[in-house]
Amino acid sequence: MKTSLKTGPLSALRGLAVAAVASLAVVPALADDAPTDKVVATINGAPITEGDLGIAAQEFGDQLQRIPPDKQRSALIDVLIDIRLLAKAAETAGIDKDKDVAEKLAFARDRTLRNEYLKSKVVTNVTDEAAKKRFGEETAKFVASDEIHVLHILVKTEDEAKAVVADLDKGGDFAKIAKEKSLDPGSGPQGGDLGFIGRGKTVKPFEDAAFALDAGAYTKAPVQSEYGWHVIKVTEKRKEPAPTFEAEADRIRQELVRETMTSEIHTLRAAAKIDIVPEAAPAPAAPAPSDQAAPAKPAQ
Repeated sequence: MKTSLKTGPLSALRGLAVAAVASLAVVPALADDAPTDKVVATINGAPITEGDLGIAAQEFGDQLQRIPPDKQRSALIDVLIDIRLLAKAAETAGIDKDKDVAEKLAFARDRTLRNEYLKSKVVTNVTDEAAKKRFGEETAKFVASDEIHVLHILVKTEDEAKAVVADLDKGGDFAKIAKEKSLDPGSGPQGGDLGFIGRGKTVKPFEDAAFALDAGAYTKAPVQSEYGWHVIKVTEKRKEPAPTFEAEADRIRQELVRETMTSEIHTLRAAAKIDIVPEAAPAPAAPAPSDQAAPAKPAQ
């Protein structure tokens, strides 16, 4: 089940925001049932807590996955110690008073507050019940399309494809020939197996030929596409299976978060007085200097 979404610069940025906010709902567990105020280290008497580790785990989640699980906690503590020491050194040097740095700090504060507000007002409201309700609405409109289980052998020339058909006519094994001769790097090693496909998933000549076949049949005449020459076999025909909630749940939750977030932003914008200063028009280009001398002033 697919939905079409309008795209553009603003929607793309909001899409990133949705992903960021949704990810806040899951905090990696570094200690079972540990209180967030439990101190795990101190720097000159200032504490680093379990809560700090949770925040760092979110911030450095991708990098954390590259570290063995038994080393992750100590790695996060080391990172937090480095961050705190360098931040304190920056304050001592007065770097936080720099105009550009102050603007970045203000932006980071606003972004954090935005995320926490949306997490409390948006993410927590996207419940399993809401997701299941949306899934039910979608499945009520679901119409199963035709699907076929397809195998193919891709070769460079028509003569090579005709030779493959001849081998098949003599009882050759399709999968074995595909592994030996197919130029398709994805399906060739798998015996030419493309799995189940629906209409619109392949190039038109391939689709037309494949859907015209009966189950168990292969193309007696090679099929040409922009990729080369194909010999196609259909092993099974069926109706597209109905989607399951488990398969669609993440997508639906993301859509509900996006919709709820957009609604909240629209409400806040409607209640605010917003003035956007137009971008200044570029200054007109100076006239090109003339190659002709100015006319002499007439004699009086």
